[in-house]
Amino acid sequence: MRIISGSRRGKNLLTLEGGQVRPTTNMVKEALFNILQFGIQGRRFLDLFAGSGQIGLEALSRGAKEAVFVDSSRDAVRVIQKNIAAAGFQGQCRVVSAGFESFLRAERGRFDVAFLDPPYGAGLLAEALELTARLMAPGGVIVCEHGGREETPPRAGAFQKQKTYRYGRTTLSLYRAREEDGEREEGV
Repeated sequence: MRIISGSRRGKNLLTLEGGQVRPTTNMVKEALFNILQFGIQGRRFLDLFAGSGQIGLEALSRGAKEAVFVDSSRDAVRVIQKNIAAAGFQGQCRVVSAGFESFLRAERGRFDVAFLDPPYGAGLLAEALELTARLMAPGGVIVCEHGGREETPPRAGAFQKQKTYRYGRTTLSLYRAREEDGEREEGV
């Protein structure tokens, strides 16, 4: 696993071992950042259910201002911290060892881009999406990675599903604030 573009392109990253781990493939990661296009530069990025932290680190490599990594696994948090140090992004990161619900209910900051990748089929996505929508800055975007057979809600707070992208058994669902709730920024 590696960072595929930006200032740390080619940097190898550690990953968690075991059958419960499902790192985002390079193909899906490339597709995700093609979807976001130029909407990363200078933005505050949330990597929820972060695993190894590869998505948040990719965002930083592509110009994000800050990334917040959240995972409930102590092993994942250790791997994320090692990957941040190896990539040299210590000053731009915050790592939170907590369950998604407690983090999202306690967080007071706003995010421009959020990436949610809960365990497939665990029934966590709808609640995580709803709570995340409350923390998004105006013009923000939420992308959810999930199994192809999982249904995602059409709306979450002020956000509605704009598009769904399928890559084999993996699906990305893109959410933006409804048009009547404000202007949408270009390039996000």
